[in-house]
Amino acid sequence: MKKAVQGFILITLLSVVSLADEYAVISNKQMKDLSITQIKAIFLKKITYVEDVKVIPVNLEARDSLRLQFENDILEMDFSRLKAYWTSQHYLGHRPPVSVKSEDSVITFVKKVEGAVGYVHVRSLNDSVKILYKWSD
Repeated sequence: MKKAVQGFILITLLSVVSLADEYAVISNKQMKDLSITQIKAIFLKKITYVEDVKVIPVNLEARDSLRLQFENDILEMDFSRLKAYWTSQHYLGHRPPVSVKSEDSVITFVKKVEGAVGYVHVRSLNDSVKILYKWSD
């Protein structure tokens, strides 16, 4: 009986772990490693160059669930706070990051454009890009 309970607990724990989604901030292979603080600053356009490379943050569409996850976990801002941030930045001449429709588009853009930084589910990745940071929910 004790082994059956232990087995049930182990299976339950493994299923909970497997339910957690993993995400990654990515760039092309030439980008230097970046800290989470630098990544946040890039997506808020507080950093526009890393060394001599112009960085280009790439978002998914505004209501995409992964984008909302990224904004909450990495930028530490919810939708309304981020909208207010970009409204104030607009009057300073700053535009929000470019948006693309899909994770495949993020990967393609990041792979082909020097300095591009984006985010995708880890399951969407291939070896054509570099992982800068990983997180999970």
